[in-house]
Amino acid sequence: MYIKRTLEAVFQHESGIFPVMLVTGPRQVGKTTFLKHICKDNRTYVSLDDPAVLLLAQTDPKAFLDRFPPPVLIDEIQYAPELLPFIKMIVDKAQQGGMFWLTGSQQFQMMKGVTESLAGRVGIVNLLGFSNAELKKRKSEPFLPTLEFSADELNVNVVDFYHDIWKGYFPKIALIDDSHWETYYASYVQTYLERDVRALAHVANLQHFYKFLRAAAARTGQLLNYSDLSRDADISITAAQNYLSILEASSLVYLLEPYSNNLNKRITKTPKLYFLDTGLAAYLTGWSSHQVLESGAMAGAFFETWCIAELLKSYWHNGKRAEFFFYRDKDQREIDLIIEKDGVLYPVEFKKSSNPGRDSIKHFKVLEQFKKPVGPGAVISMSSWHMPITEQAVTIPAAML
Repeated sequence: MYIKRTLEAVFQHESGIFPVMLVTGPRQVGKTTFLKHICKDNRTYVSLDDPAVLLLAQTDPKAFLDRFPPPVLIDEIQYAPELLPFIKMIVDKAQQGGMFWLTGSQQFQMMKGVTESLAGRVGIVNLLGFSNAELKKRKSEPFLPTLEFSADELNVNVVDFYHDIWKGYFPKIALIDDSHWETYYASYVQTYLERDVRALAHVANLQHFYKFLRAAAARTGQLLNYSDLSRDADISITAAQNYLSILEASSLVYLLEPYSNNLNKRITKTPKLYFLDTGLAAYLTGWSSHQVLESGAMAGAFFETWCIAELLKSYWHNGKRAEFFFYRDKDQREIDLIIEKDGVLYPVEFKKSSNPGRDSIKHFKVLEQFKKPVGPGAVISMSSWHMPITEQAVTIPAAML
């Protein structure tokens, strides 16, 4: 069963403009399935996972492209960056939209080659796992608190909601029953360690990296602290920094940067760490069921992580850049998320509560110090209604995202 992806319309539009289109994202989020579905057999598909095909691409790129001429879909382009200069020559000569569709899962090597060889010729879009809106077959737009939401009451069951958080949004696991949950994520992590980690950094001791991976997952939704991470993973701070860069390159984590105008010296300058799939984070942190997760010590952190991932999808799957930040100062004043759009700051809080009150938005006023327009704010919560808290802030049910 194919689930329609929000990215479809954006990708097809951009493909009519750019001669090369690149879809990036973690492994197993459906990049190939997505592109095969929308090309409708109108282009050749070739995977660089095939050793014989890969060897040809690496040793004789011209012969490879003679054998697989455009329109073509090339899967896992990061394995053969040698192709990129030859693709450039072909598109510069033909100057047609949509000649090459590419996918890639490792952004360090791949993006370096793309920016050097295909600057101005490639449209780049990011794909994550299913969004909540995609699974519910709803239209998704880039989130702002000013969006119109349904006034209907939702029947929100907290335990059922945490089932989705615990299960995760990789397509293969989202559409099957829970009995395969542990096997799926164990296989995913093993494949990730053996292929991406070795390819990106030539990590000699995969057990050390796996220990770091688990320590990072245990800190989703928290300020990034390399000292704590390195201590728990029994590695050096330098290794921890290197390992985190691998997680970023693999699109498994997202670092939310603090908002600052460089004038307020009391503002925290450390980013917050979020896993981009809550199911993978739940597996790595050992939560064996959604019931245990919902009642456990990390319930709030996982709710916040889920919200950040869904809001990112609302932007990335619409081909938009997400200008996301957070605020925290030394007086412990904090705003979970600040969205900057057209010079306006929109504050957002995440609360597992089903009835958030005015206390949830008490720090929104600190944004006035930045001398920029401040738009309406929101508290995304487990409430059943979309309703006002004040004239400038509303509560939005997380289930509506």
